[in-house]
Amino acid sequence: MSAVAEFLPLPSRPVASPARPKRLGRVLLDIGAVAPHHLLRAVAMEPRLDATLADILLAEGWVTETDLLVAQSRAWRAPLADLDTNAPCPLTVRALGIEFCLAEGIVPLAGRDGRILLATARPERFADIAPRLDLGAVEMALIAPSTAEAAILSVAAEAMAQRAEMRTPEPLSCRGFDGVGRRALILLAGLVLALIVAALAWPGPALASFLVWTTGIIALQAGLKVLALTAAAKAPPRRADAGAAGRGRLPRVSVLIALRHEPEIAPRLIARLDRLDYPRALLDVLLITEADDAATRAALTDATLPGWMRQVTVPPGTIRTKPRALNYALPLAKGRIVGVYDAEDAPAPDQIRQVVARFRDAPPQVACVQCALDYYHPRTNWLSRCFTAEYAGWFRVVLPGLARLGLVVPLGGTSVFLRRGPLERLGAWDAHNVTEDADLGLRLARAGFRTEVIDSVTEEEPNCRFLPWVRQRSRWLKGYAMTWRVHMRDPVRLWRDLGAWRFFGVQLLFLGTLSQFLLAPLLWLTWLAGPGGMAGLAGLAPPILLYIVAAAIDIAVTAWAVRGPRHRHLWPWLPTLILYFPLATLAAWKGVAELARKPFYWDKTRHGVIDAAAPRVTPP
Repeated sequence: MSAVAEFLPLPSRPVASPARPKRLGRVLLDIGAVAPHHLLRAVAMEPRLDATLADILLAEGWVTETDLLVAQSRAWRAPLADLDTNAPCPLTVRALGIEFCLAEGIVPLAGRDGRILLATARPERFADIAPRLDLGAVEMALIAPSTAEAAILSVAAEAMAQRAEMRTPEPLSCRGFDGVGRRALILLAGLVLALIVAALAWPGPALASFLVWTTGIIALQAGLKVLALTAAAKAPPRRADAGAAGRGRLPRVSVLIALRHEPEIAPRLIARLDRLDYPRALLDVLLITEADDAATRAALTDATLPGWMRQVTVPPGTIRTKPRALNYALPLAKGRIVGVYDAEDAPAPDQIRQVVARFRDAPPQVACVQCALDYYHPRTNWLSRCFTAEYAGWFRVVLPGLARLGLVVPLGGTSVFLRRGPLERLGAWDAHNVTEDADLGLRLARAGFRTEVIDSVTEEEPNCRFLPWVRQRSRWLKGYAMTWRVHMRDPVRLWRDLGAWRFFGVQLLFLGTLSQFLLAPLLWLTWLAGPGGMAGLAGLAPPILLYIVAAAIDIAVTAWAVRGPRHRHLWPWLPTLILYFPLATLAAWKGVAELARKPFYWDKTRHGVIDAAAPRVTPP
């Protein structure tokens, strides 16, 4: 007779679970489910980890889920839940709370006699939780963690999908962009275009005022970069002591990775994540796929995921964006710290230890830790070299400088880690915002939280093709426009939330960046026409010296960022950035035009174009 066949059927009336179960480890040894040396290692690890013995054994692959269930049944003298006889009860799941049931591994079951039975994947917590559920006398039945999650999703997936789209509060979400906000941005873009046309036909005060505005923005942004470089040079991003993360009990960290149409990425992604130097019992990696993406889901299934990775499938909805997928998966995450990676990422092996160490040493106001992004294979072509140099300046100078200056830090879309409590209180990610990362950084700042940038590197694949580069950048700039409009619904409230200094920084970062790229053609025309062709405006035309200085500052900031031995080969290419940055003007106008037709469209960037595995990351 198999061990599974030894389970007793659920009794017809509730009984109390034993207060003193037999030790789980002893039972596992008795039934031959675990090797003695593996059990000893797990027992030694348990006091240092925020995980149970069962969690450790499963994550490390030292016991199977079936054998663990057998041992738990004997240790707690509890039966297995029979989902064929007792189905999950949707009403009770909603009454207890979907997220509560998922977090506690509890599945309310509807018995045939009308009573409620409670299946649990965490029997060690049952005695504490059951009395607080106001369900009367209940019986504990056992269920495997993966089965418990699947059972809850079978009755709650649709509700979770709807909540994923509406999780961010309405005043701070751009989901109403089909209304006033969207029309306002379209009107603004049309006005800018009309003024450019008018300026060409009738050069005069309007043209002069826009030249002053544009040159002013360029001057202010150049000044901000100087301040950011000064701040970053005086106090560069700290490299947290990864060894310090081991003080006390290590927390569980969940990592959310949204994949779409990326079957070829799956094997490389799993291999790269396997390099992470963090206890497997405390790693909770969720690979998030869409219901209609059969190819990616099949690739993950064929890859045989380790116990600390699992696949999550997002049901169809009214939109299909990365933040919606992240919101859907968040209730399934088990960690107190939640991170986000992209499908092509190769994080530094000690990155999560560094993040944990920084959160441990930081005050509670530090709700977010942003790691630096870098690129593998930067020598692929000119575009990949410029992309690598640009990101080095952004993540090694601008973002650390903004943090040091006390300004809002627009987050990157990957290698960002958040304390779960603040993330959930803020409504997680705005499912309708196509730059959910920058928006979340602004919402964190408005709520009084801080973001820190640490010196831990994640390598990505560079976007090295022209049209995909423009499409990706257009999505980012479209999202900047959406984010600015959402938070400027009530400028007075935004001023009060941020203060004058950070309010000014938001205007310069979001509105300034947009207007600089949208109005760039106006500046190009003044250069082409010259003072003689701009009759009456010779005295108002911006001096060429300003552009030379601004370009020199951009190059100097980037040169400082790529001064290390791994990036010094980019120095000869830095002068060509004056040809690279104007490409964003095409992207800006594409993004604004897209606001009129499909504001929530996610222009997906294809990964895996550079068909080579990333090398092991060695921080510079």
